[in-house]
Amino acid sequence: MSKINRRSALGIGLAAATAAVMKPASAQTAGYKDTTPWPGVVVREYEGDTPSIIPGFKTVSMRDVIMQPGSKTMGPPMMNAMVCHITEGELRLDQDGKVFTGKKNFVWTCNKDTKEQAYNDGNVVAIMRITDLKA
Repeated sequence: MSKINRRSALGIGLAAATAAVMKPASAQTAGYKDTTPWPGVVVREYEGDTPSIIPGFKTVSMRDVIMQPGSKTMGPPMMNAMVCHITEGELRLDQDGKVFTGKKNFVWTCNKDTKEQAYNDGNVVAIMRITDLKA
């Protein structure tokens, strides 16, 4: 074993003390509600609407659509305008007959009554974050 001098001993001691004091980050356990509208799809709605300063919209809210590999949504009409963002994975999207691929960090919009179906054709979980713009 190599010699340990005062400097390396101090560094090891500080690292151990820091590890003992710090708590590991935990997943959010409150402030949302999960539903499973389709097989392999979880919609996580976060609590609370926030007032909007965008003309025509009173509030905004946020939700995540978490899609397992091989899952799909059913394509219901959008209940309001929204901004969508792929935070993980990749989705094939069919928006009113226009098909496109959303890869990680891709952002797009939907208007009220837009019909959109999402497919996770990949082999990893995909997450679509939705910011709902509510009139």
